[in-house]
Amino acid sequence: MEEQMKASSSIQLHVQVLDIRSSFLSIMEEAARQTNEIIAREFATPSQSPKIRDAAAVAFDPLSLGLEEDFVLTNFSALKGCGCKLPQAKLLGYLDNVMPNDVKPNETPGMDSSVVKISHGSGLYLVSTTDFFFPSVEDPYVQGQIACANVLSDVYAMGVTEVDTMLMILGVCRDMTEKQRDVVTTEMIRGFNDLARQAQTNVTGGQTVMNPWPIVGGVAMSVRSEMQIIRPENAVVGDVIILTKPLGTQVAVNVFQWKKKPEQWQRVNQVVTPHDADVAFQMASESMGRLNLNAAKMMHKHGAHSATDVTGFGLLAHARNQAKSQLEDVSFELHTLPIIKNMVKVNEVIGNSFKLLDGFAAETSGGLLLCLPAENAEAFIKELRELDEKPAWIVGRVIAGLKDACIVPNPTIVEVSPED
Repeated sequence: MEEQMKASSSIQLHVQVLDIRSSFLSIMEEAARQTNEIIAREFATPSQSPKIRDAAAVAFDPLSLGLEEDFVLTNFSALKGCGCKLPQAKLLGYLDNVMPNDVKPNETPGMDSSVVKISHGSGLYLVSTTDFFFPSVEDPYVQGQIACANVLSDVYAMGVTEVDTMLMILGVCRDMTEKQRDVVTTEMIRGFNDLARQAQTNVTGGQTVMNPWPIVGGVAMSVRSEMQIIRPENAVVGDVIILTKPLGTQVAVNVFQWKKKPEQWQRVNQVVTPHDADVAFQMASESMGRLNLNAAKMMHKHGAHSATDVTGFGLLAHARNQAKSQLEDVSFELHTLPIIKNMVKVNEVIGNSFKLLDGFAAETSGGLLLCLPAENAEAFIKELRELDEKPAWIVGRVIAGLKDACIVPNPTIVEVSPED
């Protein structure tokens, strides 16, 4: 009798577990269905150059989207933007164990984009990249723009200025309400799609899943001839090194969010005001959402020999990876650090936690770090400013060396303000 009761209890418990599992799956399936409807609706519009909403220039108002007044997108993830990247040393250790030893000529594992010769083409290569991250700003539309710019930046670093197609990667936050999911997903897709069209490409597919934290990113692909690609390994002694966006985006994003967290804000309020934090955040948002397309075009015009984009590993780590790939025995010496105004003070007052002046502060959708002949540098900077209405800086030089990079002691710090 006792064994029968135990068996009956076990069956009842099993049925309850199945009921709970079935209910959970039904909820997830319904959320996925709603998300797919949103994606189909947003991508149904024919390709055209959109009027990009300059959302980074104004404070985000969640009420304008029907969200709660205290809704904060970044509260749904602990890591922000490209700061979610695995440490570079750990990643390289993993790759050493799995990367093939028989890489073919003209293929580029370990750099910004994969470049692979097409088997059935005549001298054509597939240039492709993938990138995604967690939200770093409060406005989901701006977050979509930033994600798109960040994906495209990898192919722009290869001198590729035309992208044939993009795919979008979305992780829809399961901890949001149905209303929040609908609004946030729609806005992120719209921002991503609008910037893709500005870049004269289209989003033609992707993958969407439910996830504890929101995720946004994608894939960019382009088929190009060798002449349309600027490979990253041809820097020569005497080249100057140019950076096309300021550093400090991750610091600015964090300081802006600390305004709402008294304990963190107390650590920095002696060196920055709330207005300072707002200005820095607006600069960072604009920078992260701006395409590196014009810089890629100018690379061809002014004979760039090498480029990479500065993102989650930080300026110096990306420069070292770039230097390591060079054909000649050269090194990169960085002597100038252009940084969003007041972010150096923030970094110092919290004990160099971001490692900003060391070159290891994570950047999200950062600028191109490129090498080109010294005689072409000023013309490059002048023309890029005319196109983007933003400055670029000579930050270093290429010297004879052992394929490494360094920041000189006491580098020149250029504080970048909105007026620059």
